[in-house]
Amino acid sequence: MITRSLPNLFTIGNLVLGVVSIILVFNGEADLAAMLVIVAMLLDGLDGRVARALNVQSEFGKELDSLSDVISFGVAPAFVVYAVAFQAYSDAAYWTVIAWAATSLFPICGALRLARFNVTDGPAGYFIGLPIPAAGGVLATLALFHAELTAPVLVAAEMVLSFLMISTIKYPNFKHFGLSRRMIWMLPLLVATAVTVALLYPGFLSKLLFVPLVIYALFGLKKNVRRRKPRRARKDADDRTKLKDL
Repeated sequence: MITRSLPNLFTIGNLVLGVVSIILVFNGEADLAAMLVIVAMLLDGLDGRVARALNVQSEFGKELDSLSDVISFGVAPAFVVYAVAFQAYSDAAYWTVIAWAATSLFPICGALRLARFNVTDGPAGYFIGLPIPAAGGVLATLALFHAELTAPVLVAAEMVLSFLMISTIKYPNFKHFGLSRRMIWMLPLLVATAVTVALLYPGFLSKLLFVPLVIYALFGLKKNVRRRKPRRARKDADDRTKLKDL
C-alpha cells in the first residue's frame, strides 16, 4: 500500500509547496516563495519516475499531478512575479491592467498546456509546448533577480513563457532517464538536501538552475526555426519554378 502511494506523496508534496509559496507571497516573502517553486520542480520530476520504477502508474496519479502543477507552476510563480514586479506601480492604472492580464494569462496557458498533454500523445521523445514545470521554474528564477530586472522585462518574460507553453514547439522529453528501485529510498535525503540548500543559499541555487532552465526553454525555439528554414527554402524554390514555367 505504501509503495503504491509513494509517487502520489511526492505529487502532494509538490502541491503543498505550491500552496505555501502562495501564502508566503501574501506574507511579503516573495523570494522564499520563488525558492519553494524551484524545490517543487524537484518533487515533480521525481513522482513520475518513482511510479515507473515501482510500476504503479495510474490515471489517478496523472490527473493529480496535473492539478498540482497548475497551482505550483502556474498560479504560484505568477503571484510571485506580481508581488516583485507590480507592487511599485500599483498607482498606475495601465500597469494594474497589465499586471492582472499577465498574472492571469500565465496559469491559464499552463492549464491549457496540461489539458492538451492529458488528451494528446506527442511525438516519441518530445513534449508539445514548453512543460509548465519548466516555465514556472524559469519565471520563479527570474523573480529572484527582480532587483536587477525591470518590471517590463519580467512582464515580457512571463508573456513569452505563456506563449511557449501553448505553442506547438517540440521540447525533449527526458522521461526515459528513470530511477532504479535502490535509488528510490535515497530520494528523501535528496529532497531534504535540496530544501536545506534552498533555504540557506537561495542565490546559489537560483544561479545554478537558471542557466539549464533557460537553455531548455530556448532549445525548442531553436529547433523550430531550423525546421522552418527548409520549408521556407522549398517554398521559395517552388515559387521560382512556377515563375520559370510562366
